[in-house]
Amino acid sequence: MASSALTETQKPKSSCVRKNFGPQHYYKKGDLIFAGILQMSTIAKFKTYNYTSLPVTSVCNVRSLRFFRHLLAFYFAIQEINQNGTILPNITLGFHIYDSCSDAGASLCGALKILSGAEEPVPGYKCHQQGQVVGFIGSISSLTTNAIARISTIYRYPQISYGSMDLQFNDRTEFPFFYRTVPNDYSQFSGMIQLLNFFRWNWVGILTSDDEGDQRGSEQLKKEIIRSGSCVAFLEMIPLALFLTDQQIARLDWIFDMIQKSLANVVIMYSTSNYLTSLICNKGHQKFKLAGKQWVLSTAVSSLNELHSIHIPRCVIFNGSLGFAIPKGEILGFKDFLYNIYPSTFPDPFIVQSLWREAFFCELPYRPLPTGFPECTGKERLSDFSVSEFDVDNFRLTYSIYLSVYAMAHALKNMFTVKHQHLEHRIEFLPWKLNQYIKRVRFKTPNGHEILFNENGEVPTTYDIINWVMFSGWAYTSINVGSFNPSAPKDQQLTMNQSAIFWNPHFKQTPRSVCSESCASGYRKVFDKQKPICCFDCFPCAEGEYSNRTDAENCLKCPEDQWPNEKKVECITRLIEFLSYTDPLGAIFTSTAIVFSIVNALVLSIFIKYRDTPLVKANNQELSYILLVFLMLSFLCSLMFIGYPGNVTCLIQQVAFGIIFTIVVSSVLAKTIIVLIAFNATKPRSKLSKWVGSRVSSYLLFLCSSGEVVICIIWLLISPPFPEYDTQSEPGKMILQCNEGSTIAFYSMIGYIGFLAFLSFIVAFLARNLPDSFNEAQHITFSMLVFCSVWISFIPAYLSAKGKYMVAVEIFAILASSAGLLGCIFIPKCYIILFRPDLNTRGHLIEKQNFNKPK
Repeated sequence: MASSALTETQKPKSSCVRKNFGPQHYYKKGDLIFAGILQMSTIAKFKTYNYTSLPVTSVCNVRSLRFFRHLLAFYFAIQEINQNGTILPNITLGFHIYDSCSDAGASLCGALKILSGAEEPVPGYKCHQQGQVVGFIGSISSLTTNAIARISTIYRYPQISYGSMDLQFNDRTEFPFFYRTVPNDYSQFSGMIQLLNFFRWNWVGILTSDDEGDQRGSEQLKKEIIRSGSCVAFLEMIPLALFLTDQQIARLDWIFDMIQKSLANVVIMYSTSNYLTSLICNKGHQKFKLAGKQWVLSTAVSSLNELHSIHIPRCVIFNGSLGFAIPKGEILGFKDFLYNIYPSTFPDPFIVQSLWREAFFCELPYRPLPTGFPECTGKERLSDFSVSEFDVDNFRLTYSIYLSVYAMAHALKNMFTVKHQHLEHRIEFLPWKLNQYIKRVRFKTPNGHEILFNENGEVPTTYDIINWVMFSGWAYTSINVGSFNPSAPKDQQLTMNQSAIFWNPHFKQTPRSVCSESCASGYRKVFDKQKPICCFDCFPCAEGEYSNRTDAENCLKCPEDQWPNEKKVECITRLIEFLSYTDPLGAIFTSTAIVFSIVNALVLSIFIKYRDTPLVKANNQELSYILLVFLMLSFLCSLMFIGYPGNVTCLIQQVAFGIIFTIVVSSVLAKTIIVLIAFNATKPRSKLSKWVGSRVSSYLLFLCSSGEVVICIIWLLISPPFPEYDTQSEPGKMILQCNEGSTIAFYSMIGYIGFLAFLSFIVAFLARNLPDSFNEAQHITFSMLVFCSVWISFIPAYLSAKGKYMVAVEIFAILASSAGLLGCIFIPKCYIILFRPDLNTRGHLIEKQNFNKPK
């Protein structure tokens, strides 16, 4: 026979011999044999391991029609190569293919059987009647691929996987003979992360199976997502079994309920078995509203064509889902090959028998199995299937198998070309020598696609991003909406046609999946140490800070001359503020100072006009004139504190105020001392009589003022006042004010004035009962009491005030104390001069002096 296929039905004789529903295998003889461990079944069910007997497969017949394309692509590639005289001339390739049953044990047994060439495999023993095994092709899942790799590595047979993307196989020390025609999981993880970032999904869940490889890959995916700055709301594992226990069903219900209630609207399904989608549709379709989630599918589960099965209810859960898929490839002539398969003419009847059984649920008359299916009519055609049932236009994993067969064939070609060998019937072949040729293989497929392996033993490729949509009925349709190229520059790897995406009808627009909504501009993120970094609160920026982007972790400070706007999204120029003449407070002070200056000028004019009257003469004319002139200057100097504070203004305003006020207070002190001297000089034999009429007042005035002048000169020389902007007192404003330069000098100036005022108050208080005709001492005492009260209150008020109000406090103190002196000392005298001239006579003065003399 040119070829044959075997379905094992005999009683088990070893752990690798299966029951009726065990894994099928297919054989085609040749000079060199390509071993294949292909996933033909969706899932396998095994008895529990009890360590007293070997596990036996109980179910291995849940097969997918899609997987038969893999078998047929393998067959078609072998047939093409054999018919192509330029690749391996004079060499006929054969194959020996086992169903992996999606199980590591079944894959291991299949590999041992292929290597032994016997029904009861004996490790290290070969019983091949014809042909030598070249290497292994398979499989999809990490678990089955690893099982094959362990055996192939021991015997140093090269292995090319057509679907396993597990990162563990990147270890070239542990797996030196391993290759694959798909990229590794890391590139898929990178693509998924960029997809999440593209749609700003930072709070996602991960659903995987309890397969060891799936668990390892999902944990790695979780780490990569967290490393990228996003968060994983949950990572749950679903038991990958055909029959679930009550405990597993309860666990499944809990997982579905948790997914339904989770704030994560995006769920990543990572698995190497597409049975997971069928399981979710069967168990979670009616009871839970999982259709309200946006699903992102990994490459192995990115085909939803099987969900139209009559055993699965109309499943809308994955409507609008996005999936990563290895790119489609064109296999020239394969579609015609599939459509021209007829049981009567196909050279391998047992392949057709298995295919017809799964496709049409009927039995061909070549060793039929007791399935209960009716006999086939012979009119069945694969072309009768719709695209969703049997797709013959979009080859992904099918194309990957096709590439795997061609890669191994071209490596053989290169090896035989180098050695110049021409083999005939039995070929002496050392499989480990083929490894170095696979590393360096580079060829073009019949459709012109160039293939080579990189340093990790992978074929560099891209990903298609597909959108699964259920337009009508129960069938899913795939739409290509983007791609991911790991080899491109970072910012050009992901391309998306967002307008082409059909989202699940549950979402009216692009889904959002965040733990916390983005913080708007003007706010900052505040993290809770008990929660992931994607869960945070938004707090407004502090005073003086702003943020001009969303999700700012820290607010920025504005420059000194700027301040955040009301929304705190940008900085605007601060308002410059000072006590101006147009300011209401400044206008009041200006008006008050002018009014008091006019009043002061009127008083001075009255004193000058009535300078020859007894009252004016009796109160030390010169000191009265000096006092009135400088009181008027004190009123006017307050105007220097109002208006734009320039360099000159700041330099002279405090100095002018200090010297003028010192002269005023010194004049009052001199008047008080003169009154005291004048009274005591009238006593018999008084030594003070010689000071009466002398220049004592001038000396006192000069001496007292000199101290203040010295303080001011030192102040101006060491640390003079200067204008500055105060940005701390009022939010959003810059207070333009005069900085004293030296605080010590400022308070020394004020203190010196206070000392003279206090001294004047004490002297006046002691002289309050002296027999003066016009109560001069009493008036001075009261004026000094007012003066001291004002300036004592000034200090705490000045220290507590901010900005322009500091200036206002000082102006008020100047005006109030000056007005107190003017009112208490001179207004009573003006009253007598103007309204009681009868009291302003020499006779009244002498009479009162005599009346006041002690008897």
